[in-house]
Amino acid sequence: MEIKRDLYLRQLVRNISIPLIKVVTGIRRCGKSYLLQHLFTRFLLEQHHVAPDHIISIDLEITANADLRDASRLNQFVLGKVTDRRPYFVLIDEIQYVPDFYALLNGWLKHGQFNVYVTGSNSHLLASDIATEFRGRSANIQVYPLSFSEFMSQYHGDIQRGWREYLTFGGLPLCTLYTDRQDKISYLNTQKDNVYLNDLIERHGLRNIHVFQALTQIIASDIGALTNPNKIANTFASQHLETSYQTIDNYLRYLSDAFLIEPARRFDIRGRHYIGSTLKYYFTDLGLRGSFLDFRQQEINNLMENVIFLELRRRGYNVDVGMLEIREKNQLGDYVKKQTGIDFIANLGDQKYYIQSAWKLDTPEKVAQEKRSLWQIDNSFKKIIITSDLAQESGHDPDGILWLDIFDFLLDSHSLER
Repeated sequence: MEIKRDLYLRQLVRNISIPLIKVVTGIRRCGKSYLLQHLFTRFLLEQHHVAPDHIISIDLEITANADLRDASRLNQFVLGKVTDRRPYFVLIDEIQYVPDFYALLNGWLKHGQFNVYVTGSNSHLLASDIATEFRGRSANIQVYPLSFSEFMSQYHGDIQRGWREYLTFGGLPLCTLYTDRQDKISYLNTQKDNVYLNDLIERHGLRNIHVFQALTQIIASDIGALTNPNKIANTFASQHLETSYQTIDNYLRYLSDAFLIEPARRFDIRGRHYIGSTLKYYFTDLGLRGSFLDFRQQEINNLMENVIFLELRRRGYNVDVGMLEIREKNQLGDYVKKQTGIDFIANLGDQKYYIQSAWKLDTPEKVAQEKRSLWQIDNSFKKIIITSDLAQESGHDPDGILWLDIFDFLLDSHSLER
């Protein structure tokens, strides 16, 4: 069964007329190749009416194309396909197999007839490097594992059961094809060990592998927690596992560059500035997160927060973590300063949303706690609470706060605009 990836396909299509190198990035095994070589190619043929001989599609990962991993041969092959002055679409999968490919792609860009799309990621070159190298001359399309909506489009079961499976096994497309729980676990463990960890260890020549693995497990165990390298280094020191701030900082950057995790920065809402080096980290795929922990930890509040973060990022929002300083009376009746948090500040152009994530709001005290932080924000941007515990239909309450059921939020791409 084919899973539609319309969100990304639309981005590829919008960039057709833009004279830049289109770089498809994202975590490995998230479906970049299928998107480019199948879904996009079919669009070009059937809807953009491109002649088949004007689509030059090459997968450099397969052995049959090994000779094209030489830049000169690949260039000759592509140029040899040109028979007229009409535009040609050049789709290259796993471009990193070609040494010094940057000059090659720039040459095609200057050629004038080529519309160039590439993917690339392995232990020697991650897709983030491609985007960096072509900064200013590339359009970056970041692909994520399946969203919950994409997952449910091919899932045979009710939404509650699908939700539990999605939180446990994530959205890597191939993983969703397995029907047996043990097969899913085996697939994810294999990807974790042989694709992600080994890639990073080889790529960066890591020697302190035990610390690297322990760090990844800490992030997986504590998703959504405020974290900085010093805090983690001190945690390791308390366990007699000595390492430096710089090593931890490097390892976190390697994991982020590989798209395994994504950071969210803290933002002072009243002061309107970012706060220090303390970040929150979220896993790009919850199945891989589970694999790092042997599928032992299933904290529903944190997992839902992770899902909301990823959904906002898929929709193109820049996502920060909000901090707000308020004044409250203590038990003695004196006013004291206190910090409170907003789970997410989502920004896209002139759109801004303040969002609280709460799995259960089963007491008036919990409801008041979630609303209190939102009440303290003295601007007109929309305030939202996303929960699984909504007693009525999604909508605005008398205080102007938008309440969204988690499934309404995830299954309706325009839910924030209500």
